[in-house]
Amino acid sequence: MKYRSIYEINHLSPEERARIYRGLIPPPVFDIFKIEQGAFLNRFGERVVQFHTPESHGFVSIDVKQRPEDHDSIFFLQLSDTPFMNNLELSFIVINDPRGERFDIDRSPDGKDTLFGTALRNVAEEERAMKVGLAPGQIFRGLRLLKQSITILERFAARLNASILTAEALFYHNAIQYERNGFGYLEGRKKMEEIDRDFLPGGKLYERLDNSSPFRSPGAEQTAKGRSWAIQDGILGEPWVSPKIYKPVGKKVGINTFRGRGY
Repeated sequence: MKYRSIYEINHLSPEERARIYRGLIPPPVFDIFKIEQGAFLNRFGERVVQFHTPESHGFVSIDVKQRPEDHDSIFFLQLSDTPFMNNLELSFIVINDPRGERFDIDRSPDGKDTLFGTALRNVAEEERAMKVGLAPGQIFRGLRLLKQSITILERFAARLNASILTAEALFYHNAIQYERNGFGYLEGRKKMEEIDRDFLPGGKLYERLDNSSPFRSPGAEQTAKGRSWAIQDGILGEPWVSPKIYKPVGKKVGINTFRGRGY
C-alpha cells in the first residue's frame, strides 16, 4: 500500500506503524545486539525499540537501546515531513556502539548538557575522544552504518513518492561524510569551499594550526576529523553554522569540498 507522508502513516494502527518504521533500522543493529525483529526484545526479553509516532504531527522518532533503562541509544533516528510534498527531512541520526568506552563530551564537568559539544564543551573528554580517533560529537565509536542508513532512507522516501532528502550537518566532518554519500548543499557550500582553501598550506587556518591547543596540531588539516576538531576549538574565529544539505533520492550530487588526505 502506498502512503504519501509520515503523517498519514502515523494514523495507521500502532502495529502497522511499527511494522513500517522497523524497516528504517539497519538490519545489522538487530543482528549485532541480538534484538528480535518482531517483538523488539533483547536477549533478556525486554523491549528495547521504541517508536514515537504522534498522530498530530508528521514525524517519527525511533530509539534502539541495549537495555530499556540505558541512557544512551544504539540507534536514534528522527525523520519528518516538510511543507514541500516531495521532501523528507532527516532531522537527526545517531549510530553508536555502546559496547565500547564512553566519552562524556555531552556533559560539562559540572553536569550540564553540552548538546554534544555545540553549546558547551567538556574539553578534557573531547581531548580523550580525539586521541582515540573519534570526531566531535561522538560519545562512542560508531557502527559504520551511515551509508546503509542513507540507502534505507532513500528506499523509504521513494515509497512516499518523495524525491529529496534534506538534513543539516551538525559538524564539519558530518558535512564531508554526507558529501561522500551523495549529498549537495542548499546552504553553506561557499563556506565549506572557503574552509578547504584556508586549511591548505599558506591559508589562514593552516597557519593557526600552531599547537596552541591539543586540537590545533600541525597536520590536522589533512583529515576531515582533524579539521573538525580545530573548528570545534574555535579556529574559524566565528561560530560554526551547520550547512543545509540535500540528496536527490537515488542519485548523487557529486560535490567534494575537501582536498585533504583522508577522513
